[in-house]
This record gives sequence, C-alpha cells and structure tokens, in this order.
Amino acid sequence: MTKPAKVAIFAATHLGAIAIGFALGIYALPILTAPASPATEVVRATASAAQFTGTFRRDLTDSDALHWGEGALYISDDAVAFEGNLAPGPDYRLYLSPKFVETEADFAALKASMVQVGHVRTFENFMLSVPDTIDPRDYSAAIVWCETFGQFITAAAYQ
Repeated sequence: MTKPAKVAIFAATHLGAIAIGFALGIYALPILTAPASPATEVVRATASAAQFTGTFRRDLTDSDALHWGEGALYISDDAVAFEGNLAPGPDYRLYLSPKFVETEADFAALKASMVQVGHVRTFENFMLSVPDTIDPRDYSAAIVWCETFGQFITAAAYQ
C-alpha cells in the first residue's frame, strides 16, 4: 500500500471516529446535564388541577426512533405538567398551537401563530409554568420541538 493511500485511510478512519464521537456527544450531553425530573407525585398533584388533558404518542407522522414522546399532558391556566417520557435531545421547547400538527412542515407553517411556553429540560416528566401572557384556552394542541435541529418530537391535542 502506498503512503498516500495509508494517509487517506488514516484520515478517513479518524475523521469518522470524530464524527461518531460528536454525534454521541450531542445525544448524551442533554442526558448528562438534565436536571432532576419532577416526582410523579408532584406532577399528579398539578394534574389534579388541570383544565385540559392530552396524550403524547410515539406513532405520529414525524416521530421516529430518535424523536418521540409518550405520556399524559395536563394543562391549567398557570402550569403544564407531563407524566411520561421523551426521547432525549437538546434544546426542546414546548409550544401551544391553534391546531394539532404532527409534521415538521406543518409546524413550520403554523409556528408564527404558536406561542412558546418554555424550555423542556427533563426527559421523564416535566413541569412548566405558563406565563401570564398565555391563555391555554386560546390554543388546542401542545407540541414538543427541538429548536436547534428543527425536529418535531411529539404533539398532543388537548381541546
């Protein structure tokens, strides 16, 4: 084997290893840096005051093996609580939407009419305060979206 061929193989294998390591880091970092999830009892206490409920499901059109959510969503005037699991990932946000969507294209088309509730930083259960400027009655669905990569994670209709 010639020296240029050896250098090319060396470079390709090492660049491949770096790329795999980077991808694993993007996946693992949110898991390693996530705060503790709220206890199920705390979520259920918030759920008891909920005015709306919905269900995140794995089988939505743009959900896949790396982008999914599964569990119960509870919405009141001042809080959103989720009991279940989300696929780990970076920079998740919860949006309220006037319409149910289950694709990235539909999300992009309606994003201007949606409102962002907050950052989702845990992957088993989460709780978010609803800002005073948001009235959940004005919307009918909740969407978890990965802002950094523009990925649809999951959605639930709640009214």
